[in-house]
This record gives sequence, structure tokens and C-alpha cells, in this order.
Amino acid sequence: MLELEVVKEELKRLGIVVVIPTYNNEKTLKRVLDGVLQYTSAVIVVNDGATDSTSAILATYVDRIDVVTFEQNKGKGMALRIGLQRAKSLGFSYALTIDSDGQHYPQDIPKFVAELANATAPVLLIGSRNMTHDSVPKKSSFGNRFSNFWFWFETGVKLTDTQSGFRAYPLHAISKRFYTRKFEFEIEIIVRAAWRGVVVKNIPIQVLYDPEERVSHFRPFKDFTRISVLNTVLVFLTFFYILPRNFFRSFKKKSFTDFVKENILGRTDSPVKKALSIGLGVFMGIAPVWGFQTAITITLAVFFRLNKVLAFAFSNISFAPFIPLIIYASLLVGGLVYPSSATALRIEGMSLDTIKSHLSQYIVGSIILATVMALLFGFVSYLFMKFNRQRSVSAN
Repeated sequence: MLELEVVKEELKRLGIVVVIPTYNNEKTLKRVLDGVLQYTSAVIVVNDGATDSTSAILATYVDRIDVVTFEQNKGKGMALRIGLQRAKSLGFSYALTIDSDGQHYPQDIPKFVAELANATAPVLLIGSRNMTHDSVPKKSSFGNRFSNFWFWFETGVKLTDTQSGFRAYPLHAISKRFYTRKFEFEIEIIVRAAWRGVVVKNIPIQVLYDPEERVSHFRPFKDFTRISVLNTVLVFLTFFYILPRNFFRSFKKKSFTDFVKENILGRTDSPVKKALSIGLGVFMGIAPVWGFQTAITITLAVFFRLNKVLAFAFSNISFAPFIPLIIYASLLVGGLVYPSSATALRIEGMSLDTIKSHLSQYIVGSIILATVMALLFGFVSYLFMKFNRQRSVSAN
């Protein structure tokens, strides 16, 4: 742990300001402020329309802190947004946020400072609380696990705590505009930071949940609904924008030779990984997702860390000359398990109207056909690559 004077100097050198959003936390606000002021006088407090004695408490610190006051409560997310904007406008590089409800210990500030002092690139730090502590409410522990899962799903980054409000934000690396205003803002900002390439990581901190002092403004139904809606949007963006974007960015960064070696020949890829990639491509090429095949294929390949180019190449099995044949085969297979009473099928007459009149039959058949062909192509390619690799080893 850094000594107090060293921490003070590092806070100034690194350009760190402490931002404290507060709403009706009169029992704990003074204790938090006094603890923070031991380390720095660079403090911004956002009074989110408090109706208790918060204004009177802040008035006693008038010459020591910067206060932003809302006439009406706007939500924690909006308080943080304004606080971060204020910090950036004042020329700070990092904003260290801490809740005013007393659950965080200002004594953990040196941990953030030490981590930021050693950082070689912009990093967003989130204090990781011991959620198994007896004082932690079960609903908070569950909510944190729920949030951790979705953050991993949307970014591929595993964290132990994504809901802690004790954080360090790199002000010049995070997004400039945000869309959420309540508790869900703290999810939006870390997901979008990860999407921008900012390192998001946890550091261990202490936590205290005192039921007699702590006032929580989290509304289980409304705020959980907001968070669920946000995660739905973020998952959609992950699959249809972020992962395909990352794939094409990686393509641009490599020379054509390196790209072919890594993604097509895949020297480091095992035969199993290549076979799975080919199977995925074949499945998506036949499955009834016309118009979305490329986006979904690349997204799934990136998400499951498969060979993206192999998957993309084999998803084009449904190129123009083969489309009527694939539709016809799908309808025939579908007819075995889901027969239709519509008119008889002929390959030369395949059209959109044919699919419409045999829609259920086509969907069922295409999924079965896609699965069978994916398994067949994957298995055959695996045997071929396994044999080819063994022969290369024998030759050497």
C-alpha cells in the first residue's frame, strides 16, 4: 500500500478527481467525504436532487469541494454522466467514483492509484467486493452474478464484480455520448468501454452493508427491467455489429499472407477446430437465415473462437447455382417428417412462392439438412486434415 503523501502526489500527477453521486444519504455522506478528503481536494459531488439534509452537509464543505446540484432527482446514471463531463471539462484524466451510501471505504483509494500508476494504456478499474460476506444481501449477490454473466457474454471479458460503483474511469478513452440515465448506466459504460478496446479489470476492495445506515435507491422491478432491456440491446449489437466489426478490423491489420496463414491455413488450429469451423459454415449456409448468414456466421465463429475464414467460406455453399438444389433438398427432407398437402415439388420450379406454400416443411427440412450436412462435411474434413497432418509428420 502506498503511503499517504505518495498517494496525494500520484493523484495529482495522474490527473485523478473523485466523483461522488449522492441522493438522500445524509447518514453516511459526511463520513465518505471526510475519508476522501484525506487523500485529495479534487472532489466533485453531484447532488441528485436530495430532499434530506444533504444540501446542508455539502454547504459545510463549500470551500473544499466542487458541487453540482440537480433541482430534481434524475437518477444515478445521469448524476454520473454529469460528474464525468464536469471532470473532463476541468482537465482531469481519470475520474474515481465512489458511492455515498457508506458501503465503500475511501481507504481503498490507494489501491486504484497504484494500479493506474502502473498502467501503460487506458484502463477502467472496478472495485471487486467480497459478495459472499455475511453483510451482503442475497439479492445483491444474485444481481451481481447475473450482471457478470451478461458482461462476459457481450464482451468476452470475465469479471468478478460488474456492479460496484467504486471505479476509475479513463475520461479520454470512454464514449462521449451515452443513452441510459439510471442504474443501468454503469453497465452501458463498461460494456462500451470494452468494445472500444479499453482494458476493464477488477481490483479487490472492502465492502460494508449496514442496514441501519445504508439507503438503497435500487427499485427491483423497474431497474431490473431497465437492465434487462439494455442487455437485450447490447447482445443484439454484439452479434450483429461488434463481433463482425472486430473480425474485419483484424483482417485490415494483417498482411494478406499472414491472414491466409492464420485464418485459412490456420497453422495453429487443430483439425478439430477447423472441422468445427467448416461444419458451422455449412450449417449456416443451408439454414433458413437468408440475408443474415454472413453476420451470424462471423459472429458465432468469433464468439466460439473458431476459424473465421473457413466458417465464412463454407457458409457460401448456398451461392446462386446451388440455391434451387438446396431449397429442393430441404423441402424433400422436410416432407419426410412434416409432409405438406400442397402441390408436388419439382426442382425446376423452385421459387419464393414454392417456399411460402411449403413454409413449415421447408424450415424443418432445411434445419435437418443443415445439421446432417454440417456433421458430414465436418467429419470428412476432420479425417482429411488428420490424415494430411499425420502424413506431413511422417514425411519429416
